[in-house]
Order: sequence, then C-alpha cells, then structure tokens
Amino acid sequence: MPHLLHIDSSIQGERSVSRRLTARAAERWRSAHPGGTSTYRDLGAAPLPHLDSDSGTARMLPPEAHTPAQATSYALSQELVGEILAADTILLGLPLYNFGAPSSVKTWVDHLILPGVAFDPETQEGLLGDRDLLVLASRGGGYTPGSPKEGWDHAETWLPHGLSMTGLRPRFITAQLTLADVNPAMADLKPLAAESLAAAEREIDAQWTGVTA
Repeated sequence: MPHLLHIDSSIQGERSVSRRLTARAAERWRSAHPGGTSTYRDLGAAPLPHLDSDSGTARMLPPEAHTPAQATSYALSQELVGEILAADTILLGLPLYNFGAPSSVKTWVDHLILPGVAFDPETQEGLLGDRDLLVLASRGGGYTPGSPKEGWDHAETWLPHGLSMTGLRPRFITAQLTLADVNPAMADLKPLAAESLAAAEREIDAQWTGVTA
C-alpha cells in the first residue's frame, strides 16, 4: 500500500505559500493513490530538538553507552528515519528564511544522519534512496539567473548536499516573489509572482498523472 510522508516547516500558518503548495501536492497524491495512507509532521508548529552537547553525540556511541538524554535523542532519530523508510513519497515544504533553510529543517536533516540506519558507515552507501522526495519551495524574493540576488538561495543548494549521505535525492518545485503581495516595494513584481505561483501549481498538478494505486 503506497504511503505518503507530508512535512511542513513554515512558521507562517495560513499565510504560507509552501504550505499551500504541499497541501495541493498531498491532495493530488491522494487522488492518484486512493488506497494510500499518509503521515503528517509539522516542523514549524512542533520543531524538533536541536542536537546539543547533552544528546548530539549519541550517534557516535553504541546504544549501551548512551546517557538518558542521548537515548532519548537517538530514539527520536530512529522515529524520524522510520517515517522515511515507511514512505514511498515524501513532500517537504521548504520556505527560504534569511537566504537559507529554516533551522527546523536543518535539525530534521541532522536527525536523519543516523549511521547503520540511514547510511552504511563502512561503505557510506545511503539506505533511504529508494523513495521520491518532492520539495515544494517558496522564496519571498527573486533569485533566478541574472537577478540581483542570484546565488543567494542557500536552501535549495544545501538540501541535496545535506541529505546526500542518506541516498535521498530531492526534486524541487519552486514559487518565488511570494512577498510581492505584501511588500509595497515589490508591487511591480506582482504579475511575475502570480506567474511563478501558477507555474508551480501546474507542475504539481502534473505529478502522478496516470498513476492509480
């Protein structure tokens, strides 16, 4: 039975474009997989604990050597990797905050780098790669080639590198200029913003066409 893992990370609630895009993609996936099941995780509303000096070293030690804090952190990492292993398709909402990924997404990735579960520590082979990871990204500004801030989007360039040890290979659908409707200085960019959003929605709608399960 096909299984979907749907993850949001925006702190913007109903105003979030990335949440709007992941919700649309989840609806399309369910339409194509009427017998499928799904799991939802909201990193924006319920962020994961960062790896810290008390718990972060758990991944470097055998379980029998764990302190209580390390055991708790390690168990959470196992749970998060388990969500990946259970899924055929993963939807990740990825807004751009201060030119990078939300810290909640960075923490999620840190938890996934679990030796022996997400990758083979001897061969370095990723163990999570046999899945479709579709990232629905949103950018408040414009970062396309030739724009003043070309190359400033460090979220979309970082994520494939951050996940590379796991074998996951993200695909991106991105809407940009999402602040045009609320930022007076960007008012002249509203038509381009609407065009970018519409293009992202069309690309989402084209996913899983002809698939029934």
